[in-house]
Amino acid sequence: MDEAKPARILIIAGSDSGGGAGIQADIKTVTMLGGYAMTAVTAITAQNTLGVQAVHPVPTEIVIAQIESVVSDIGVDAIKIGMIGSAKTADAVAEYLTRLTVPIIFDPVMVATSGSVLADATTIKAFEKLMSVASVVTPNLPELEALGGVDAILQYGCHVLVKGGHAEGDLIVDQLISSQGLVKGLQGKRFETDDTHGTGCTLASAFACGLGQGMQLADAFDRAVSFTRIAILEAPGFGAGHGPLGHQNVLDFR
Repeated sequence: MDEAKPARILIIAGSDSGGGAGIQADIKTVTMLGGYAMTAVTAITAQNTLGVQAVHPVPTEIVIAQIESVVSDIGVDAIKIGMIGSAKTADAVAEYLTRLTVPIIFDPVMVATSGSVLADATTIKAFEKLMSVASVVTPNLPELEALGGVDAILQYGCHVLVKGGHAEGDLIVDQLISSQGLVKGLQGKRFETDDTHGTGCTLASAFACGLGQGMQLADAFDRAVSFTRIAILEAPGFGAGHGPLGHQNVLDFR
């Protein structure tokens, strides 16, 4: 990567009309961390802090066309995958990404913070192909259980970032795990807030941006967690439900 230019981060994910999660949170995160965000939109959602009111998947061929447009001209230093839209799209994206040799962060989005389902059983089954091309998979605890646990994910040759936000207790523990064991664990105080919409998207995009910028795995993990936690503290308090984070106020992380 040319150090005089920003890292090029391709985000393959769904759009959130409320701006709190998905593509919108990803772009904000990458931009605040000094990267250059590009997108392949997999689904359009009507969404706010209360939930997801409607989902319109983007046809698979259009998703792949977006990826090809970016890769063939601008180039890519790292990729973040979020909401994938359908099993067919998951298969096609995984097949395309086998051609690339850049870090890939896969956030296996199944359910929104509000509780709305964003992936059916067939699509979740297709996650196996995405895990096989990913450098790091970033499940929360319910997603981890649905995917069969840490060992089941590690068999695909990736690292696992286990997000601890769904656990009980006053402390949150996030762990980065490889086939050799724990790479790094980070512990932090649980914030008493409902403004957590988009935390998973933010964390995964921050991680991808760090790897695209040439950071070591543990360092990119550390910065991604810190960025996300500060963004939660800086939440603007919008909406009547699970509010968005305050990406715009997280400074000095480049």
